[in-house]
Amino acid sequence: MKAHDGIYLDGAWRPAAGQDVIEVVNPADEQVIGRVPAAGPEDVDAAVRAARTALPAWAATAPAERAARLSTLRDVLAARKDEIAETVTAELGSPLPFSQAVHAAVPIAVAGSYAELAATHSFEEKVGNSTVYQEPVGVVGAITPWNYPLHQIVAKAAPALAAGCTVVLKPAEDTPLVAQLFAEAVHEAGVPAGVLNLVTGLGPVAGRALAEHPGVDLVSFTGSTAVGKRIAATAGAAIKKVALELGGKSANVILPSADLARAVNVGVANVMSNSGQTCSAWTRMLVHRDRYDEAVELAATAAAKYGDRIGPLVNAAQQARVRGYIDKGVAEGARLVAGGTETPHERGWFVSPTVFADVTPEMTIAQEEIFGPVLSILRYEDEADALRIANGTVYGLAGAVWAGEEAEAVAFARRMDTGQVDINGGRFNPLAPFGGYKQSGVGRELGAHGLTEYLQTKSLQF
Repeated sequence: MKAHDGIYLDGAWRPAAGQDVIEVVNPADEQVIGRVPAAGPEDVDAAVRAARTALPAWAATAPAERAARLSTLRDVLAARKDEIAETVTAELGSPLPFSQAVHAAVPIAVAGSYAELAATHSFEEKVGNSTVYQEPVGVVGAITPWNYPLHQIVAKAAPALAAGCTVVLKPAEDTPLVAQLFAEAVHEAGVPAGVLNLVTGLGPVAGRALAEHPGVDLVSFTGSTAVGKRIAATAGAAIKKVALELGGKSANVILPSADLARAVNVGVANVMSNSGQTCSAWTRMLVHRDRYDEAVELAATAAAKYGDRIGPLVNAAQQARVRGYIDKGVAEGARLVAGGTETPHERGWFVSPTVFADVTPEMTIAQEEIFGPVLSILRYEDEADALRIANGTVYGLAGAVWAGEEAEAVAFARRMDTGQVDINGGRFNPLAPFGGYKQSGVGRELGAHGLTEYLQTKSLQF
């Protein structure tokens, strides 16, 4: 798609207040593919004012009408699924088949799910002599990341619109083109002016202005834990609601009774997916000592198959960051069994699929989120040791458990301090709540739980 040279404000594309621009670069070949405005505080203020003006009418719209607009939005996105996939591939570097299957298909499904929820959710209930109403929280500031750019936009905007909120969207500066495509789809779907506004800009400028704006009632942010802490502190000072989906260091626990080959192969695929740029990736593989060497060999073999199948990292800084973690893993005594820091291509910000063995729980690569195609394999002695290791980070976003019997895996998963666990390779469910324990965040996205994040409660007594 051709980049817009303006921001989407009050139902139209308008020039930004300043002249600064952001260059969008294809991470596979390092070529500039577009330029978008670098919006500033003045643009954010205009967008928030447009959202506040549109709020009363949209909040008063019948849920069935909001559902109809979301259903149309889903259809518009579906009609443009090829363009969505090609856009994400160009600005994120994701291989086209993955962009088609995940970056395009998943947000379309999520948009459809909120069209259904808007039509079926009960926004009021009787509780004794009271009637309890669920009402929109107000203006939402949505700040989204680059790793799943459209999915994260839809996971915030769709439930907000279903709830009757209005939205100011600030997408990641690395992937703004698919956000512009989303704004086009919202416009085509007939969503009223001012209900969804888009400001492209830098996080420390536009993102900060949006998070701090007194006209924003809820800040929904997905990104690093460090930035999430700053947003939470700012929101706390204003007693403002936040929804934070932050970092992860998820454990893939393979119990002795599991099908080891399947668990390892699926685990490696999970880490390499999206070039490792997934907050919920199972980047710590926990294997019993009796099967450890076999698992390491299987993982190294599996990782080697991904050398030409994964895309680049999003930018040069991310590439350097991931390489730095690989160097630190080696320096701290982990054993490199696949990949490393050698650049696999002459151009582009690639990192080879990398696997470490002999990783201990206190190592940096076992504690900090790397956000690249790097897997750490840890040895455990028994189930108590495995649980200690699995729960032994500041994060608690996702995870996996494998066992011969489902009940055995479920019993272990129930003791994990994490928000979502896949049992024996369980499939992704767009209706299941997604979000973390501990420093992985506050609140939930997707499904009915995601909708309630954008609602507040009022009770009337009779």
